[in-house]
Amino acid sequence: MPANTGFSARHKAARKWGTHDPLQRLPTVVIGAGPYGLATAASLSAAGTPRRVFGEPMECWDTNMPAGMYLKSVPAASSLSAPEPGYRLEDFRAARGLGPVGDRYPIPVEEMIDYGRWFQERRVPEVERQKVRTVEHVDGLFAVTLDSGEEFLAENVVMATGQVPFAHEPAELADHLPAELVSHTSRHRDLTRFSGQRVAVLGAGQSALESAALLHEAGALPTVIVRAASVAFGSPPDTDRPSGRPRRVRIVKPGSPLGPGWSLLACSYGGGAFRHLPEGLRMRLLHSVLGPSGGWWLRHRVDDRIPVLCGRTVRSSGVEDGVVRLEVTDADLRTEVLRADHLLLATGYRVDVDRLGLLAPELRREVWTFDGAPRLSSGFESSVPGLFFTGLAAAPTFGPVLRFVAGNGFAARRVAGAVAAGPRNRP
Repeated sequence: MPANTGFSARHKAARKWGTHDPLQRLPTVVIGAGPYGLATAASLSAAGTPRRVFGEPMECWDTNMPAGMYLKSVPAASSLSAPEPGYRLEDFRAARGLGPVGDRYPIPVEEMIDYGRWFQERRVPEVERQKVRTVEHVDGLFAVTLDSGEEFLAENVVMATGQVPFAHEPAELADHLPAELVSHTSRHRDLTRFSGQRVAVLGAGQSALESAALLHEAGALPTVIVRAASVAFGSPPDTDRPSGRPRRVRIVKPGSPLGPGWSLLACSYGGGAFRHLPEGLRMRLLHSVLGPSGGWWLRHRVDDRIPVLCGRTVRSSGVEDGVVRLEVTDADLRTEVLRADHLLLATGYRVDVDRLGLLAPELRREVWTFDGAPRLSSGFESSVPGLFFTGLAAAPTFGPVLRFVAGNGFAARRVAGAVAAGPRNRP
């Protein structure tokens, strides 16, 4: 399994890839410049690890999230991690002359993008705005090719590519419709393009409900189709600060980055323990803890404004007279036909290493997986020595906190520690 990393292997790779000194300390490459990539790069920097960081800062947030959306995460759980103080969301707001905010303040996505870029400029200025074309495994090292044509060797590679590569589009729906009539929510920055159109939105979570609200406000005619018997919305925070809640309430439902409650507290701070649970239980918890729901601030934009068809299952999809035709059944197996100009899939994300096309096929096959997700060590290292996965790709191993910005500090510290320890000393 572990590839040869001795002198002869390094020398062979160095000759092939143009490295003059086969014993020089090769860089650790971080692919992705969103919250997880930037936090990892900051921790690597503090550890003195040679590194190269690739990506457009906050690109996925800027191009794959709709304008006008808000984060479900509260401000206190939305900071990027740095080893030293001065880089939290509250520091960014202070630097911009903005006042402090608490749990009752939904963060606009535009503010989060600005904050991430502010963090990058000050803490990770070495980001290279280039795309990585391919990563291959070469004699225990990683051969990295950029879109510019540059080729070089790396000692470690950290995959921080975010959630977009894992967008889930049910084949039984997407494969029966032309591309112009169906799309995943992650493909849209501007939903105003659907103004005046009928849009069927499939899903029950934040993405579905917020997309429907934005569509409605843009002049479209959305209808939400939900398999569950009802949709859920979060409850407004009692106070702006968890410390403002009565002591008795805090004991019964302690605060955490993911929300109040002992189970959320455990998920927020117990990623290391979560990894030791049986795989089946981990996957169930990943999908059931903080399951599909809308933010508390979203309810008034949906209730009595947008049709929400609950208890419905889409049995078939097709095209009729140039529009989407959906056959939908309810719990009593009654069938109705819905027609829409577009089907918007708010069907979430499923981690699958095979969706990461920039990893060479041979390298992807070397990665041990479960349900498509990489099996990771306590330091976020895959079965391929030196290949790390963070962010959503690590959520099946470390739990729901890796689905949110709140997990970036835990992940960054573990990855940087494992890289600094070197291959012989990694846990």
